[in-house]
Amino acid sequence: MDSCVTPLRHGGLSLVQTTDFFYPLVEDPYMMGRIACANVLSDLYAMGITECDNMLMLLSLSQKMNEKDRERVTPLMIKGFRDAAEEGGTSVTGGQTVINPWIIVGGVASVVCQPNEFIMPDGAVPGDVLVLTKPLGTRVAVNAHQWLDQPEKWNRIKLVVTKEEVKEAYYEAMFSMATLNRTAASLMHKYQAHAATDVTGFGLLGHANNLAEQQKNEVSFVIHNLPIIAKMSAISKACGNLFNLLQGRSAETSGGLLVCLPREQAAKFCSEMKSLNAAQGASNGAWIIGIVEKGDRRARIIDKPRIIEVPARGSQAANQDNSTANPDPSSNLA
Repeated sequence: MDSCVTPLRHGGLSLVQTTDFFYPLVEDPYMMGRIACANVLSDLYAMGITECDNMLMLLSLSQKMNEKDRERVTPLMIKGFRDAAEEGGTSVTGGQTVINPWIIVGGVASVVCQPNEFIMPDGAVPGDVLVLTKPLGTRVAVNAHQWLDQPEKWNRIKLVVTKEEVKEAYYEAMFSMATLNRTAASLMHKYQAHAATDVTGFGLLGHANNLAEQQKNEVSFVIHNLPIIAKMSAISKACGNLFNLLQGRSAETSGGLLVCLPREQAAKFCSEMKSLNAAQGASNGAWIIGIVEKGDRRARIIDKPRIIEVPARGSQAANQDNSTANPDPSSNLA
């Protein structure tokens, strides 16, 4: 699903590889490089792989950029990509740079693994719990931030959100997208995850459906809760069918892992994710969002899912949340 697993001729090893690329969506070229690298590595992390042996960077520079802009932007994107790779314990050893009508940034990640180092995404069983490790709403946050300078579009949402709240959501989305899913990949082994995928361009429901289709057992995924960056659900509602965030179809970039865990392990997984993220300065952890039941290998969101408003890091709401005792993550499950 997320990565290609190729058995090698020697010693029971497998080569696991993935590639991904996309167009810039934030203004900071350094952060864009970090996000691109995190997005590539996420495909490995979705299989519980925590190490990467090698990365390549793919970069396309726009022919509309003048030479001065290229000289300023290119090193920053490359540095962001390299820094994120280094944070993930790997290095960028090469790649390809071309001139194109549009800026495109991405890469390739490769690792040679033993069988116990990865978790195939096909072992969910009835009774499992679905956990999501990053909030939804990155696309909405990025678009809303662009609309601050577009009066016609800003007028559509100004009654449900302030400019300050849009800026907070944008920075939360940017830092969330740039955060590696490596911690979650490590905890997948500790808490006996049965399957996982990362949530990106097809949205939560699209990726949940893809994961459900891959299961060996006849199961279905039922999603009850939607953790969403604060105020993004209100913006999505104000925009009609533009984003379909509450329907699970809004595209995400470098989103969290959707993990199938044994029921008795899910709350502990979420609690440890929150603790480890707090140690790194992030306010968010992981959320129990649904259940696995016997079914026809499909996923669905209930008619009226519970919306969990996830405050932006550094916001007043986030500071208040961190000053109170952590609630039992299992209470997130309807």
